[in-house]
Amino acid sequence: MESARIVAGVARVVRDVGRAEELAHDALVAAMEQWPAEGVPDNPGAWLAATARRRAIDMIRREQTLARKTETLEAGESGVAPGADAAVGDGAADVGDEVLALLFATCHPAVARESRVALTLRLFGGLTTDEIAHAFLVPSPTIGQRISRAKKRLAGVGPEALEVPVGDELTARLGAVLEVIYLVFNEGYAATTGVDWTRPTLCVEAMRLGRVLAARIPGEAEVHGLVALMELQASRLRARVGPSGEPILLGDQDRAQWDRMLIGRGLAALARAEETVPRGRYTLQAAIAACHARARSTDDTDWAAIAGLYAELAALAPSPVVELNRAVAVARAEGAEAGLAVLAPLADDPALAGYHLLPAVRADMLTTLGRVDEAVAELDRALELVRTVAERELLERRRSALAGTGAGTGAGTGAGTGATT
Repeated sequence: MESARIVAGVARVVRDVGRAEELAHDALVAAMEQWPAEGVPDNPGAWLAATARRRAIDMIRREQTLARKTETLEAGESGVAPGADAAVGDGAADVGDEVLALLFATCHPAVARESRVALTLRLFGGLTTDEIAHAFLVPSPTIGQRISRAKKRLAGVGPEALEVPVGDELTARLGAVLEVIYLVFNEGYAATTGVDWTRPTLCVEAMRLGRVLAARIPGEAEVHGLVALMELQASRLRARVGPSGEPILLGDQDRAQWDRMLIGRGLAALARAEETVPRGRYTLQAAIAACHARARSTDDTDWAAIAGLYAELAALAPSPVVELNRAVAVARAEGAEAGLAVLAPLADDPALAGYHLLPAVRADMLTTLGRVDEAVAELDRALELVRTVAERELLERRRSALAGTGAGTGAGTGAGTGATT
C-alpha cells in the first residue's frame, strides 16, 4: 500500500527510479528488523518514507564525499565539489503529487510501451515479476528484462523525467498514463493470481490517481471516462465477494450492496465525458458499466445496448477480450447460439490460448443449450488455466454441480471489467 508513495518520494531525492526502489526496499527491511522489537509506529507509512529518504540523503552525501576526495586527489588540492550541498537538498521540495510525478515518469516516451507497463505494475500494483508475466502471457525473464530496461532508460533521461509534464508533453503522454492506471485498477478488480479474487487497495489507488488527473486536466474527456469506468466498476466490489472471500458473479450479486455514492459519481463523470464526441475507449466501457448500474436486475439489463457498445468499442480498439465480452452480451440479447457464433473465431486466437475465461464462457453458453458434456469439458480446460484460488474454487463448484445434476444455470463468467462480472 505504501510502496509507490515511498518510491515516489525517494525518487525526488535521488532522481533515479531504480535506486529509489532499492532504497524503499531497504526501508521495508529495516521495518521488519525493528518493529518486532520496538513496536509498529503510529504512522507506519510516514516512518517508512522518512527512513527511505534519510537513507537516500546519506547515500548522496557518501557519493559526494567520494567525489570530493577523488577530485582532491586528481587536482592535488583540497576543496569541496561545486554545488555539492545544493545537490543534497532536504528532499522536501513541494512539487505536487509525487506519486503522479512517478506515474508520468514510468510513462516517459524514452521507455518502450511494454517496459513502462511492466514497471508501472511493479511499482504501483505491487505485482511480482511472475504475476506480471502471467497477466501478459509471456515468460518471467522477459518481464524482468523489460523492468530492468525501463529503469536504465529513465536513469539516462535526466531529472526532468521525474516532473509532471505540462502543455503538449502532458497531452502526448496522457494516453500511456491512462492505460497504466486502467491496468492497475483491473488487477485490483480481478486479480490475475493469488488467493484473493479482488485487491481493493489497488482499485482505491487507481481511482485516486484518476481523480487527481481529472482535477488537473478537466478538459480531457477520456480522463473523465476512465474515472467513470473505475467508479462504476468499484461500486460492485463489496457485492463481488462472499463472506469467505468466494467470488459472486454479477447475476448472483445483491445489488443493494452496490455503492450508490460511487455509482452517482461515476454517472456524473460519464456525463462529462460524453460531452465530447466521438466517445473514446474508456468512455465506451464506462457506458457499458452504466447499463449495469442502472438496471434493477440481470434480466432487466439492456443487453442489446451493451452488445452494441461492445461492437463500437471493437471497431475503435480491436481486442479478443472485447470480442469475448461482446459474445456474452450477444448471448444474453439474442441467445446462446448467437453468442457461440461470436466466440467461434476466438478459438484459435493465440492471445487467448492461456486465458481461462474463454472456455469458462463457452461452458456457460453450452450449459444454456443443454450440451452438458461439452460444457464440462470446457470447465476442465478452464481449470487447467486458472491462476487465482478463488476462481478455481468457483469453477470447481460449477463443474461439480454440472457433472452431478446434468444441468446448469448459465450464470456468466466474464472477462476483465466486462459484461458479466
